[in-house]
Amino acid sequence: MGAIFIRALILYAVVLIAIRLMGKREVGQLQPFELVVTIMIADLASVPMQDIGIPLIQGIVPILALLVGQLVLSFLNLKSGLIRRLISGKPTVLIANGKIMEERLRSQKYTIDGLLEELRVAGYPDIRDVEYAVLEVSGEVSVIPKAHTTPVSKSDMNIPSNNVGFQIPLVIDGSFVDNNIQELGMKREDVGKILKENQAKLEEVFLLLRDETGEIYMQKKEARGGK
Repeated sequence: MGAIFIRALILYAVVLIAIRLMGKREVGQLQPFELVVTIMIADLASVPMQDIGIPLIQGIVPILALLVGQLVLSFLNLKSGLIRRLISGKPTVLIANGKIMEERLRSQKYTIDGLLEELRVAGYPDIRDVEYAVLEVSGEVSVIPKAHTTPVSKSDMNIPSNNVGFQIPLVIDGSFVDNNIQELGMKREDVGKILKENQAKLEEVFLLLRDETGEIYMQKKEARGGK
């Protein structure tokens, strides 16, 4: 029992030092290769910690090898743009000039609901206020608002304003979102009228949102092969 206790302390110290040498990062900010190394180090440490029949050195050496490999990759990541793109990837623009980039959204396996959630978390419940949204290599979404939303707020000018609330998807990728439509006390026919008023057919619509004031935001699908 004493041997297991001592081995656990030694391995804990080794892992702690290894993680410390990798640099100060929050879990959500880890690059893909850093996350892989962190998981592998934890896995390697658990084996000799549980099995005293395995020499302690056999658990420490692989951890040190991974640490060296990670430090080398981190150095190359800083020095070479090509290696940085190969290892870490590159940011992807999901919204450009206020328009959702449909194909890029699909290529990143990113859903409309996920994008809207990230915009709300960033403090932009109204997609019309967003000029650019960028999916960073860490997995976070950076938001650049439209110019008119940033310089002076209505509260700065003592101008009363109504709360827009959530923008709720009614149509996503040419299909009705029935649970949202019902939640708003609407029917498909009501959404059809909105589409007709905006001279759009259901199959042409990539995204249709409605806020609590009744204002809508609509974007048609991109032509296939469009950028």
